[in-house]
Amino acid sequence: MRLLQAMAGAAHGGAEAFFERLAPALQRAGVTQRVLIRRNPKRAALLREAGVQTVELGFGGMFDLVSRWGFSQEVQKFRPEVVLTWMNRASGMAPKGPHVTVGRLGGYYDLKYYRTCDHLIGNTPDIRDWIVAQGWPEDRAHYVPNFVAEPEAAPLPHDGTLPLIVALGRLHANKAFDVLLKAVARVPACTLWVAGEGPLRAELEALATSLGIAERVSFLGWRDDVAALYASGDLFVCPSRHEPLGNVVIEAWAAARPVIACASQGPRQLIADGADGLLVPVDDDVALAAAIARLLAEPETARTLAQAGRQAYEARFTEAAVVACYLEFFDKVKR
Repeated sequence: MRLLQAMAGAAHGGAEAFFERLAPALQRAGVTQRVLIRRNPKRAALLREAGVQTVELGFGGMFDLVSRWGFSQEVQKFRPEVVLTWMNRASGMAPKGPHVTVGRLGGYYDLKYYRTCDHLIGNTPDIRDWIVAQGWPEDRAHYVPNFVAEPEAAPLPHDGTLPLIVALGRLHANKAFDVLLKAVARVPACTLWVAGEGPLRAELEALATSLGIAERVSFLGWRDDVAALYASGDLFVCPSRHEPLGNVVIEAWAAARPVIACASQGPRQLIADGADGLLVPVDDDVALAAAIARLLAEPETARTLAQAGRQAYEARFTEAAVVACYLEFFDKVKR
């Protein structure tokens, strides 16, 4: 099996983080591969340390002819059986050839960027169904899930006087941290850590101040120690208005933390409400506050949800389970 992957993503993001897990995992599974990435010394070092052949290109945009030429040259030299492209930019630059081209979608992207692809992967059943609804042939649309790393981290030091809520994500309107802040304002007996960076940071900090909760909220910025963050929290909250998958839910399950999520696309597919997490309506800070207060007041319920979430992770979202799905998929499409 010869696989070439192309990721032209940003320094941070959910797809980028999963790519950084999947490429080394496929290497460990014995796949012969080469990856093309947008210039990023840190990502390149991580991949090369895992034994992955890594080539950095500019991936400056759809009219970056140098990167298009470089992509084509790498395909000709490496002669892959499968080319796996990540997101719009890399997919739009993928050259045609005797290989099978597969585009991986972690969201509801415009399919015009995937015209050269033979098959498309959605990382949720809903994204796969959406791809088909856009007119893509059903037999060439597939669901292959993400996995998250097995957490191995000790909790970070913190005050511990009040229960700690942990939330992670880009500080963007889609992630609805404004709703979470309003919910926390309704639950005085808790503190909140928000890990992530983005255009709304100043606005969210100002909102925390105006709500009178600034002393209970810490904005941590981008973090590389997310396993330690999960280990530190008493519960995890995903307040997103728009969340195609919800890797953070799976990560919290892996860390055996109770999860509360707003019922956006990904979380409502992952979570069985009341069984392995709690779902509340999107944009409803009152309902979110009630769910937080309930789990803080019912530690046995929180433990039961956390145990069920861990079981869901072990059954469906470990590295071994997802790599097996990818290998089966590659074997099927390359023939």
